[in-house]
Amino acid sequence: MNKNKNRLFLKLFWFGALAPVALGFFFVFCAWMEWFGEMPDYKQLENPENHLATQIVTSDGQLLGKYFFENRTQISFEQLSPDLVNALVATEDERYFNHSGIDIKALLRAVKGVLTGSNAGGGSTITQQLAKMLYSKTANSKLDRIKDKFREWVIAIQLEKRYTKEEIIAMYLNRFDFLNLAVGIESASKTYFNTTPLNLSIEQAATLVGMAKNPSLYNPVKRLEKTQQRRNIVFNQMERNKYLSKEEADSLSEIPIELKFKRASHNEGPAPYFREYLRTFMKEWIKNNLKPDGSEYNIYTDGLKIYTTIDSRMQKYAEEATTEHLSNLQRVFYSHWNGRKDAPFYNLTQEEIELIYERAVKKSDRYRNLKKERASESEIYKSFKTKTEMTIFSWAGDIDTIMTPMDSIKYYKYFLQAGFVSIEPKTGHIIAWVGGNDHTYFKYDHVKKSKRQVGSTFKPIVYAAAIDQKKWSPCYEVPNSRVIFEKEIWGLPEDWSPRNSDGEYGGMLTLKSALAGSINSVTAHIMKNIGPLPVVDLANNMGLTSKIPALPSICLGTPDLSIYEMAGAYNTFANKGIYVEPTFITRIEDKNGVILQNFHPLKKEVMTEETAYVMLNLLEGVTEPGGTAIRLRLKQGEFVEDVVTGFPYGFEGAIAGKTGTTQNNSDGWFMGIVPGLVSGVWVGCEDRSAHFRSIYFGQGATMALPIWALYMKKVYEDDGLPFKQQKFKKPHKPISIELDCDIYNQNHMDNFNFD
Repeated sequence: MNKNKNRLFLKLFWFGALAPVALGFFFVFCAWMEWFGEMPDYKQLENPENHLATQIVTSDGQLLGKYFFENRTQISFEQLSPDLVNALVATEDERYFNHSGIDIKALLRAVKGVLTGSNAGGGSTITQQLAKMLYSKTANSKLDRIKDKFREWVIAIQLEKRYTKEEIIAMYLNRFDFLNLAVGIESASKTYFNTTPLNLSIEQAATLVGMAKNPSLYNPVKRLEKTQQRRNIVFNQMERNKYLSKEEADSLSEIPIELKFKRASHNEGPAPYFREYLRTFMKEWIKNNLKPDGSEYNIYTDGLKIYTTIDSRMQKYAEEATTEHLSNLQRVFYSHWNGRKDAPFYNLTQEEIELIYERAVKKSDRYRNLKKERASESEIYKSFKTKTEMTIFSWAGDIDTIMTPMDSIKYYKYFLQAGFVSIEPKTGHIIAWVGGNDHTYFKYDHVKKSKRQVGSTFKPIVYAAAIDQKKWSPCYEVPNSRVIFEKEIWGLPEDWSPRNSDGEYGGMLTLKSALAGSINSVTAHIMKNIGPLPVVDLANNMGLTSKIPALPSICLGTPDLSIYEMAGAYNTFANKGIYVEPTFITRIEDKNGVILQNFHPLKKEVMTEETAYVMLNLLEGVTEPGGTAIRLRLKQGEFVEDVVTGFPYGFEGAIAGKTGTTQNNSDGWFMGIVPGLVSGVWVGCEDRSAHFRSIYFGQGATMALPIWALYMKKVYEDDGLPFKQQKFKKPHKPISIELDCDIYNQNHMDNFNFD
């Protein structure tokens, strides 16, 4: 009888002991057979689908930005800090290197914890967590969660078969979402600590590993104290697993978390206007450059690498120079318009001003969104007059305020904007691009998209056309007198006779002094002598692709052109007469480093090297005594400091430049050439009718030139850059045009008679 009882007890014991194991194997078998849902096939396991951000890289190897749905960049195990790996293994899976995807001991401990109600820790390995991140779907019930757990086991075993332990750790860290648009360890390291995974300190590594338990709860941006407590638990785990001594763990636990948090955003970071233009370029590029299977690349998910020509240091200097000058000029602009009812518009009726505001309303996102919601016009305009909470831009920082949307439109109409671009002449590489004040608030790009009257910056093209044809010397003299373009001869609606800005005439002027002083009458003389067609042809060959009418008035800069076009045109003078199309990409690679395209700019000779060098000599006169840009040369004590420019600049090397000021002071321009670099600046308001009321403030030398000067001072002070204050190199062949006016005057006693 006792024997029977013992046998029954043993049977029950082994049944109780083995039934769960058998049941477990049965469930694993069910998962394997896909009875619990579809399993990834071997191709999916070999190539897990990841949404990889496209990276934008500068010419000096810095990350300029990304295009992403998920801000993720794939990195290898070798790019991980050893402290990061140790912290992860110690905290999440201390027997990681000793199991094959499932840690039986940890699993049994977790089951015991569930049965006893104790907190015994989780049973999921790093590999299981990776399997869940890669392939699990949203569970709608407890039963679904149980099924998913068995699927995770099977997938984890499969992953362990196909990847090394090191590869699995890298995959896990690449996949994890650390919140705040930081998906993957590379983005998290940059977002929270402004570093790379390889250079994470042990405290930083432990903080990020601590977030892996629950990133919402242990979010250092919102719950710094809780996150630090969790980080210290990571140190304790590292001590327990012999990665740290007790003294080291205790000492590290006393160190506070020091964040260098910066959320990734398409609006923030360096060169946002350039990155936005590059995005539109890439949308067209992917249509014409398909994958081998015929599908299109996705710039948000395919992990492309775009190598650009932007230099991160020079981009920084350009942005700093623009901010420094514009913030000061804006203060002057406010003071200039203080107390004026019609500010900042000049010579407009109240009806015309209201029309400007009405157009701005209809261009706004608020108006378009309300229209989509089928709101009536009266409802829409009522909303524009209703106060609401908003954040607005200021040069002192963002301001949280309450105001009506209409008042915000009026507020933003006051702001001066800028466009800046800097190009390397030989290669055509754009190395700095500033499209506006702040991309968060002002989306419109003033480098490529914006086109404004160029004013006197167009005059050198007129001079170049004449010198290329006539071989005139900069010492050649012409009369400073009014010129009339007769309507019958020139096909104009009426006779046209341009005036000098100062209203003064008389005597003879050399071409160099006339260009230096931006004398309209002399430019008109040249235009009348050669006609507009050669000027238009040369302008087109120099890369000015916008429409330029063949009319005499273009000699004074009436065409609307972009700073991008103008910088490319001036590049021709700096590059020995060869036009090099401005370019901003050197190559594009796929996520595996395979080159998809190399980029080479268009080059063409549009004037002789001699003409180009003579033009540099002419343009140098603009920065010499009598020139409109003389303040670039003046040193401390030679120039009275004023509220706009701040200080004289004291440049000593060669500078070929040209200022430009348009009608009513609406636009201020400066184009500057130094050995190895061409840069252009435009400054003005969004509306042409908003501007300074005086030439003193509204001229290009005041509005635009200081940005160029501040930029170049920063560039010259950086010993790591190749740009130095030196002279322009002369052509190898002797030039036939005399540049020395003393010698020229001895050899040429008579001037050309224009009459």
